[in-house]
Amino acid sequence: MRRWIVPVALLLSVGACAAPAHRAQTRGPAPAPTPSAAPSRRPVDPAELALKLAGIQPGWPRRGYPLPPPKQKIDCGKAKCVALTYDDGPGHDTARLLDILARHHARATFFLVGKMVLANADGALRRMVRDGHELGNHTWSHPQLTALSESAVRAELTRTQNVIERRTGVRATLMRPPYGATDGRVAAVARRMGLAQILWSVDTLDWRDRVTPVVARRATAIKPGSIVLMHDIHRTTVDAAPRILKELTRRGFVFVTVSELYGKPLRPGVGYSERERDR
Repeated sequence: MRRWIVPVALLLSVGACAAPAHRAQTRGPAPAPTPSAAPSRRPVDPAELALKLAGIQPGWPRRGYPLPPPKQKIDCGKAKCVALTYDDGPGHDTARLLDILARHHARATFFLVGKMVLANADGALRRMVRDGHELGNHTWSHPQLTALSESAVRAELTRTQNVIERRTGVRATLMRPPYGATDGRVAAVARRMGLAQILWSVDTLDWRDRVTPVVARRATAIKPGSIVLMHDIHRTTVDAAPRILKELTRRGFVFVTVSELYGKPLRPGVGYSERERDR
């Protein structure tokens, strides 16, 4: 729902225009207009700029919405960073996954399906924001976007953008095409909507092989800069999370969001699957 905020002065001027005219009490020349001062440019607020780059709307914090922590200051061009990503949720086990991630001080990126967001009633999305996780757009109903018309692609992404923002106050800046299916037309829609396309470099195939040790083994077969694909709607994947986090911590990895992995705003419409380390 779009809310219009009308300044009081504007309302008064509208009311004056609608009121009946009255005869002037005095006659004579109108007073000369007072010269107005040149408008001053407001200095950029670094905190406001940081929130804007994070996809958070002006006027933050808004009543009822959680305030996200700042992004981690990590140079993932040099550090051993990994971006764990979870698709298709939120699901019944998402809250448990958030508990596990919190115990390991790990951040992740959640690519949300709009219909699942609409059904979420346990506050998982707001906790994602509060815990420093990143929210991405994974369409409304998880179709193959390359099989849809341009207007249908836009509708799938727009509905999800709107429901995420209504629930959290955050405007997503990332999207993941279902099945990784994208083309020039999908990229053009994403570009116009300000969404970077995030793919992956490590696929755990957890949707097919729902065996916890198998998922954990595949998720830890990574290198610095990897983007790992998993799904928080599968109990076996959530069960694998403690093993994944413990093993990668032992090997010196740092768990970051996709935006933290790259350390700069990503280009809308462009596809990203991993980050190469600096040489």
